[in-house]
Amino acid sequence: MPTKRSEHGQTEEPNPESRDSGRTAEATASSEARAQELASQLEEANSRYLRLAADFENFKKRARQEQLDTIRYAAVGLAERLLPVLDDAHRALEHVSEGVEESWLKGLQLTFRKLEEILASVGVERIKALGSAFDPNLHEAIGSDESEEHAEDTVTAELRPGYRMHDRVLRPALVRVSRRPA
Repeated sequence: MPTKRSEHGQTEEPNPESRDSGRTAEATASSEARAQELASQLEEANSRYLRLAADFENFKKRARQEQLDTIRYAAVGLAERLLPVLDDAHRALEHVSEGVEESWLKGLQLTFRKLEEILASVGVERIKALGSAFDPNLHEAIGSDESEEHAEDTVTAELRPGYRMHDRVLRPALVRVSRRPA
C-alpha cells in the first residue's frame, strides 16, 4: 500500500488495523465455514459409525442364531435315515408269528423302544394324527373316508406315522381324512 504524506510533510503508514480487520473478517468467515464443514463431516462419520455398529450387532445375532440352529438340527439327517428302520421294526412287531419265544420278542421290543428314546433325546417326536383336524403342514392325505360320526377333514386313519424335530417336520404323517357322505 502506498504511504500518505501528512500536512507537515511526514509520511504516514496506512492503518494496519483497517488492513487486518478486513483479513480477520475473511479469515473468521473462512474458519466458520471450515468449522461447519468439519462438524458436518463429523456428524456424517458418527452416523456411519452407528449404522456400522448396528449392522455388526445384527450380524452377530444372525451368526449366533445360525450356530444354535446348526447345533439344534445337527441330527436331522441321521434321524430321517432312521425313521424307515423304526417303521419296519413296528411293522415286524405287529406281524409276529405264533410260537415266537416271549423273551426274544420282549428283547426286540426293548431295543426298538431304546431307539425311540434316543430319537426323542435329540428332539424327534411323533406327530399326533388320528382324530385330529387335518393339517397339510403335518399330514399328507392319501385318501378319504365317508363318515357322519367325524367332522369333515378329521384324520380317520394313520397309514404311516409322521415325525418332527423341534419345530421342523421331518416327515408328514400319511393319513386318510373324513368327508361328508354324498
